Amino acid sequence: MRIRCRSEIAALALICLAACKPGEKAAAPLEPVGEAKMALEQAACEKRGGAWILAESGTRLCATRTRDGGKACHTKSDCAGACLARSMTCAPMIPLTGCNEIVTSAGLRVTECVQ
Repeated sequence: MRIRCRSEIAALALICLAACKPGEKAAAPLEPVGEAKMALEQAACEKRGGAWILAESGTRLCATRTRDGGKACHTKSDCAGACLARSMTCAPMIPLTGCNEIVTSAGLRVTECVQ
């Protein structure tokens, strides 16, 4: 019985060793967080032609100009961004910050707040 136990342990050890693959790549580096991530996001934003802005809430975000800013609209589906309810024109940038009255794709006038 003792021999059988040792052989089972030896077989288990061989199986464990066989699972190890020499030359296997190390784990991928961790994603950046905090200031490092913000710096990467800011660089990507500016590379796309956006502006890194500070929203009213203190959050930083990427604002980009829309291709149809100022064009007349009836619903959101007429615009790349929002359809502004007061002027019935497409918003000049994405995202709009603060509270703005917009027209939805269904034609409803709503107040949208982005802090």
